[in-house]
Amino acid sequence: MKKRFRKFVASTALFTVELVVIWTVFILCLVVFFWLAKEVLPGQELKFDSKAFAWADDRASPSLTEFIKGITFLASRNFISGAGLMLIGYFLFVKKHKWYSVKVPVIAVGSISLNLILKYLFNRPRPLVPHLVESYGLSFPSGHAMISASFYGLLIYLVYKSVEEAAWRFLLITLLALLILFIGFSRVYLHVHYATDVLAGLAAGLGWVILAIFLLNRMEKFSKRNLNPVVKGEGQVVS
Repeated sequence: MKKRFRKFVASTALFTVELVVIWTVFILCLVVFFWLAKEVLPGQELKFDSKAFAWADDRASPSLTEFIKGITFLASRNFISGAGLMLIGYFLFVKKHKWYSVKVPVIAVGSISLNLILKYLFNRPRPLVPHLVESYGLSFPSGHAMISASFYGLLIYLVYKSVEEAAWRFLLITLLALLILFIGFSRVYLHVHYATDVLAGLAAGLGWVILAIFLLNRMEKFSKRNLNPVVKGEGQVVS
């Protein structure tokens, strides 16, 4: 009995800590995004953006540029679409986890759609400095940063929930987090986004993936409660 009680207390404490951390991060994402939005609305280039371009330019080299182009491709719509389809197939036919296969397209499509809406609302043009790769469309928030934060943020969630070995879990989560940051940096390095675009994209993407996972998890629990009723006795079914 004592062992069960200690296990219950430990599980409750862990759940509470996770909940507090997740919603604190979500609130911080909202605060950061709306603060940045307020700063860019006047339409003037910010000193922070200029300094970020200068800092990136000081570290530029032909070899680094090629490497950065490869990094930024990992958040392109073509790559994310292919990776997303492979992930959906994995959860449908290998892992056989229906709800994980639903979460991937919902979060990916939702992130792209939300990004397009936000770009239209803020209508910020791309930086005037020469771009190192082809780019089009509006600038705020960065689509690459937002999509990478949501897609690879989802992968971080899946790793956290699925990988049992603590060392491997920590390593994979760290690598995915660094990849998100490198993708954000790549957009500034390639001159296709202001640093404020990138920070806003990261905040919006992370906020979106937290909210989407929360809502989808609630829907999953609701569906299981209603589609898999508890049988109390012969002829008696309770939802």
